[in-house]
Amino acid sequence: MARRIDVTGAGGVRLAAWEFGDPPKTDHRTHDTASGDAAPADPARGSAAYGAGDLPGVLLLHGLMGRASHWAPTARWLSERHRAVALDQRGHGRSDKPPRASYTREAYVEDLEATLEQLRLGPAVLIGHAMGALTAWQLAAKRPDLVRGLIICDMRASALGAASQHTWTEWFRAWPVPFATLADVRKWFGEDDPWVERPNPARGAFYAEVMAESPDGWRPVFEPEQMLRSRETWVYDAHWEELAQVRCPTLVVRGLDGELGRAEAQEMVRVLPRGQYAEVADAGHLVHYDQPEAWRAAIEPFLDSLRDS
Repeated sequence: MARRIDVTGAGGVRLAAWEFGDPPKTDHRTHDTASGDAAPADPARGSAAYGAGDLPGVLLLHGLMGRASHWAPTARWLSERHRAVALDQRGHGRSDKPPRASYTREAYVEDLEATLEQLRLGPAVLIGHAMGALTAWQLAAKRPDLVRGLIICDMRASALGAASQHTWTEWFRAWPVPFATLADVRKWFGEDDPWVERPNPARGAFYAEVMAESPDGWRPVFEPEQMLRSRETWVYDAHWEELAQVRCPTLVVRGLDGELGRAEAQEMVRVLPRGQYAEVADAGHLVHYDQPEAWRAAIEPFLDSLRDS
């Protein structure tokens, strides 16, 4: 079960955080995914208000176009020994998507900072996938007091450039929206998408989770234009300098068939003052979705080492 907690992000944007674990016994205002009408819990009451006690905090950050629910399998096993929270970042999932809101790097980092402070979750372990990993390491560089450990999943530190942004723009235009059924969503993203080299059911399932039914069919829960605006604030720049400023223990994880190459991943580990490296076989960019058991095996020893330190 996941309970929603509303957080106020940068510029007053309302963010939806989701806590995984046993239901609280003292605060009737938290609510689960099936009953979205209840009022949100008061984050100022701290971890005890959510039944988490003194468990160490973990905050999970999805990538571009993702949502907090993509972390559900990871968060569930984490909740056995941690206070596990996943965040719908601005423009994603059930968080607000104001058309005039800022979608800059600074806004995403400030949202993360606000979430950790309002939920009294820090110093926490941050686990980020793709863009979420970049947000996590930028926050770790800015506010080391809020972060005790960091896991970077398949995110590059090098600049991707204008050609990459153009490719993404054209890719969004190629989506055959609206999709008639969720089965059509799974088939297109898992088989028919020109970006798919071989059938990938996990990828199809990943994108099915970010679709919502509308009167004319199934459409993404995000605005593609906002995704492109978010992306253009980081694809033109390299992020090595901020990576080097991360002082906490950091694990860099890549899928062998993902977007982060081995040489760049190992260079990231070298640049990090306390970097470690792990890779997951038979996984692409969606490492935690492609191979959930191998993903757990890759990160659990690192998490255990933080608990023991």
